[in-house]
Amino acid sequence: MFTLIAVFAPLLGAIIAGVARPFLGKQISVWSTILFMLISAAAAIVAYRGGVQPPLAIAHWVRVGTFTSNWTLRQDRLSLVMVVMVSVVSMLIHLYSVGYMAYDKTPQRFMSYISLFTFAMLMLVTANNLLQLFFGWEGVGLVSYLLINYWYERKAANDAAIKAFIVNRVGDLAFAVGIALAYFTFGSIQFSVIFAGVSSHVGQHYVLFGAQMPVLELISFLLFIGAMGKSAQLFLHTWLADAMEGPTPISALIHAATMVAAGVFMIVRMSPLINAAPDAMGFITFIGGSTAFFAATVGCVQNDIKRVIAYSTCSQLGYMFLAAGVGAYPVAMFHLINHALFKALLFLSAGSVIHAMSDEQDIRLMGGLAGKLPVTCAMMLIGSLALIAIPPFSGYYSKDAILAAALSAHTSIATYGWLCGTLGAGLTAFYTSRLFFLVFTGKSRASKHVQEHVHESPFVMLLPLLVLGIGAFASGFVLKPYFIGREFQSFWGNSINVAANSTMFTMDKIPGWAENAPLAVAIFGILIAVLFYLLVPALPGRLSQSVSPVYKFLLNKWYFDEVYDALLVRPSLRLAKFAWRNDDQVIDGVPNGLAAITSDASAQAVKLQTGSIALYAFIMLIGLLVFVSLFIWVR
Repeated sequence: MFTLIAVFAPLLGAIIAGVARPFLGKQISVWSTILFMLISAAAAIVAYRGGVQPPLAIAHWVRVGTFTSNWTLRQDRLSLVMVVMVSVVSMLIHLYSVGYMAYDKTPQRFMSYISLFTFAMLMLVTANNLLQLFFGWEGVGLVSYLLINYWYERKAANDAAIKAFIVNRVGDLAFAVGIALAYFTFGSIQFSVIFAGVSSHVGQHYVLFGAQMPVLELISFLLFIGAMGKSAQLFLHTWLADAMEGPTPISALIHAATMVAAGVFMIVRMSPLINAAPDAMGFITFIGGSTAFFAATVGCVQNDIKRVIAYSTCSQLGYMFLAAGVGAYPVAMFHLINHALFKALLFLSAGSVIHAMSDEQDIRLMGGLAGKLPVTCAMMLIGSLALIAIPPFSGYYSKDAILAAALSAHTSIATYGWLCGTLGAGLTAFYTSRLFFLVFTGKSRASKHVQEHVHESPFVMLLPLLVLGIGAFASGFVLKPYFIGREFQSFWGNSINVAANSTMFTMDKIPGWAENAPLAVAIFGILIAVLFYLLVPALPGRLSQSVSPVYKFLLNKWYFDEVYDALLVRPSLRLAKFAWRNDDQVIDGVPNGLAAITSDASAQAVKLQTGSIALYAFIMLIGLLVFVSLFIWVR
């Protein structure tokens, strides 16, 4: 019952703030969402303390022939942990938004959106079948479009929202095909039926165009491609940094507790199936390790305070998939929870800085804010140390466990993942320290007008920071005994399937040098940042000039956007224009002149939102499947 309240309270708040706002007024609409989020968080905690319960049936949903799908809330340990995390962090972000959006024209619209976003994520994590999970999956995708494009009068926000929508459709197309194949294979989309039937389909193959494809491998690959889009992994990551065009609170919500965590959660939920697909697990490991390293390199040269943290999110999600790829699913969940706390803290602290700096986001135009923003500075420091993984802060316990699990797998791909993750730890320490030093230390580089108006944020914004700061500091050593300690199996129960040969049982047996390597590399990264930005501040400029090609390569994010534009966007637009011209000729020939109904502008909009989007998604999916095929062939 309490799980039901926790899930649907945000929906009620969203309806009141969104539909009844003309009658209730701005303040009542805004604070109604806070009230229902408080109810959701409290109910989630009570539900968690009540322990694991049987699935809670709500209503029938779809019945077509022999196919049935019901609304049922799953209440196992994995779902309950996620419900608590999502509702509590979202509640704090709602509260923070009251202060951050105080001078916005329509804060009640924003609060309605983020409440609806929270509801969609809660439906996702409590889903009892793949179709219900897909409902929440598409729900967070839809509302993320509305939130990224919240300031819709800005062209950059329009472009970022469309980009996020299109790139996620690529992954979602693969995910939908994977769900269809799962139903075709197992005769059901219920998790219990799928998991029970995995062993009976080991070794079975599909035959397509004369080629044999392992059944479980193909389904797992398709599901993971869906996760790559939602969790912004390499090749489908390009939307994540651009999503910073939305207000900072939604950046915190998307990047910490909700949308990007959905992909990791889904892979962990499907662990009984993924464990039976070793090639898919290798691919997950490869993509996770590669993403952890790639995003960390890009984060080192970004100058927008939110984009630095955004690429950090991309990198940290790579670590989570690295853990899942080597079978250490509880470690992936451990890092997901820790990351939700310290990443929400970092984003909200960044929002406090932006709020104080009259909406300035370029860290090169900041500096010397420690004395003027003491609470924000302290909270940013806690979040930074947790991200860098310095003990006893939370990130230390989960990130090091991920790397230990990867090394203990003793496979070439897992070792590659460990190497990428270890190098990424040093890069993470560097770019995080760089951000902190440029924002809070030295002399201010802001204009005189901005300096005169710098001020600490109001209490309604600082309170969530303080709560998240406690979590970012303590969650690691508090949760470790339960999440990945010796009793982890009894804690997670049957909600996560840990194979008998999982690295969960060998990760504490790695050599001492390997155990200490991530921390040593992180300390080295901090020292480099101290040298560059405190001791010899002219050194970064000289270095960027001496290695200009490398610097430009990183500054342009490895040129992924440029390559996609040349290979996918422009050809698809040309093809869409050709198709549209032919359609015009047909339509113009109709006596009633139906083509005259629409203006050129609307025609362009329809063209972009139908032909080019579908073609772009299809081409990218084909490219990913070719890449996956090459990966399997190489292995």
